[in-house]
Amino acid sequence: MKIFTAENIRKADQHTIENEPVSSVNLMERAAQSCADWIHSNCKNHTRFAIFCGNGNNGGDGFAIARILYLKGFDVDVFIDKTNSKFSDDALINLKRLKDISGISVHDFTETDKFNFEKTILIDALFGTGLTRNLEGIHRDLIEKLNLKNNPKIAVDIPSGMFPDQLNGEDDVIFKADFTLTFQFWKKSFLHPETGIFAGKVVVLDINLSKEFTDETETDDFVIDDDVIFKIFKPREDFAHKGTYGKSIIVGGSYGKMGAAVLATKSALRTGSGLTFVLAPNCGYEILQTSCTEAMFIEGGEKIINKIDYQENSVYGIGPGLGTEMETEKALLKFLETFQNPLVLDADALNLISKDENHLKLITKNSIITPHPKEFERLFGKTENSMERLNLAKTKAKELEIIIVLKDHHTQVVTPNGEVFYNITGNSGLAKGGSGDILTGILISLLAQKYSSKEAAILGVWLHGKAADFAAEKYSKEAMQPTDVIDEIGNVFLELNKKATIKL
Repeated sequence: MKIFTAENIRKADQHTIENEPVSSVNLMERAAQSCADWIHSNCKNHTRFAIFCGNGNNGGDGFAIARILYLKGFDVDVFIDKTNSKFSDDALINLKRLKDISGISVHDFTETDKFNFEKTILIDALFGTGLTRNLEGIHRDLIEKLNLKNNPKIAVDIPSGMFPDQLNGEDDVIFKADFTLTFQFWKKSFLHPETGIFAGKVVVLDINLSKEFTDETETDDFVIDDDVIFKIFKPREDFAHKGTYGKSIIVGGSYGKMGAAVLATKSALRTGSGLTFVLAPNCGYEILQTSCTEAMFIEGGEKIINKIDYQENSVYGIGPGLGTEMETEKALLKFLETFQNPLVLDADALNLISKDENHLKLITKNSIITPHPKEFERLFGKTENSMERLNLAKTKAKELEIIIVLKDHHTQVVTPNGEVFYNITGNSGLAKGGSGDILTGILISLLAQKYSSKEAAILGVWLHGKAADFAAEKYSKEAMQPTDVIDEIGNVFLELNKKATIKL
């Protein structure tokens, strides 16, 4: 799915109005109907709603939602700024329609303090994507009061106070929603931790904006959705053999850190690697041979890795549990000086490379690196926030001609040509040691199976997150373990293959 700026979303609206054709107020009705239908289906335990409406088109959405919900049998109260009588044309039309219904009370914002909001869902329809300034005055005070209430909260299109295309300042006031019902497209600010926390669970509602406009309008920002995945995923061929699906070599492990190599190996095997080898120190031999019986062992030292042998026609993934000893550093750099193919670098491999910025030049083109924020900082320098970090990653991906997987709540895959793919699978249950090692194994396996680096990174982060979602459903985010995520990879492939067959 493409991510558009607020300006391009406005253009999509206008193109739809002019070419469908549909009037702007009827397009607003379509958006309001989609919100009301979702609320009707998902808010079964509540019958009362308080809808806070601004004077622009977001407020117009709110007025229309209030009318539709009332006609569906809900109790609805609407709050506006009665001191400001200037409304957008479409908002005014919907306000008049609302006032024609005697059962809906319209209150002033100042009445919020005295109103009984018990068992009431609060709906924010104050400001939409056109907001270009921080909330002030009566609106800032109102949002601060609403945020203090424990009622369930829903934002229409975007939480009021949030900018759609950039991060807010630390002191900005933003409506803190449990759910955001947004129209047609994700907003970029939903996908960064500093602002995404205010959006809650994002629900993208299809309001049938022009497909022609969407297809023809270019962007560098995307969400990894099912359409993206099905363009990448290759169902396994019937007339295939182990050589068809490549040779993966996982380089990792050191005394006391063999678990990381085990996790990477198990995930590579579960993801479909044809032949899987582990290059590790001898201290991990028995651990690896007993825990990963399908994999083969290559000796790379005694307690640490001090040599990395090259094998032809192999995909290498280096880093899980590697350690940062000087001998390991020498072995890694010597290998990178001669190795010419794309590979995966993670964890301690990145920490060793970060010791000298000249080491970055040794990373082969089209390789995949998977830094978490601190590893990224060691590699490329400090940034003030996640948006700055992303922009720096775009610069470095282009400069080094590599794929950078920025690990975060919504992990970003950054390509050398400036594209950014945000992953929306996964959950906070992955915030445990070992989760990154699993991703490394998945990526190595996909590269070995002849996916391109870009395809492997996109499919890999999605698969990793989807397996984690399945694990969280079974065990909870708190209790799920990295090994549970590996066990769920097979179920993700079952679902993928089933849908791929249906698509045929």
